[in-house]
Amino acid sequence: MSIATRTGDDGTTSLLYGRRVPKDHPQIEAVGAFDELNVALGTAKALLPSAAAATRDLLTAIQQNLVALMGELACAEADLARHADSRFAKLVPADLARLDAAIASLEGQGLKFDGWATPGANPLAVAFDTARVTARRAERRLTSLPAHGRSVRPELRAYANRLADLLWLLAREAEN
Repeated sequence: MSIATRTGDDGTTSLLYGRRVPKDHPQIEAVGAFDELNVALGTAKALLPSAAAATRDLLTAIQQNLVALMGELACAEADLARHADSRFAKLVPADLARLDAAIASLEGQGLKFDGWATPGANPLAVAFDTARVTARRAERRLTSLPAHGRSVRPELRAYANRLADLLWLLAREAEN
């Protein structure tokens, strides 16, 4: 089977469970923004030193969470109950707790965060800052969905917000 199905040649794409929407539909914009974030995290992960196994594991878990989040966002409102009952991975409170623990750990190192950051200290810090601003864009797309008739679980909004905070701290850590 080819990746080139040609079904999107008319400017539409499929949501999970087959409903078709325009490629610029707000849900597709949100999924796309989180997909960009996943790639940005992969870039940061590729730049990590070999001694940073714990951070690599954290980023891998976050990338897996983003796949679950994208899957949920790729459902039409009418299909949310079906998705909730499915075997697809979903964000759970433990995923948010993992972010909170990582934030607390980084803050416990005494990282300073007064004022705006000036990215560019080194490639890893820039990669984390790029991921951070991508996370904030994804968060904005997610936050806009209810205005377009698509509900969003509060856990998804909290996860997106907390993830951007974590990435800010990881960038500051990489600068040091």
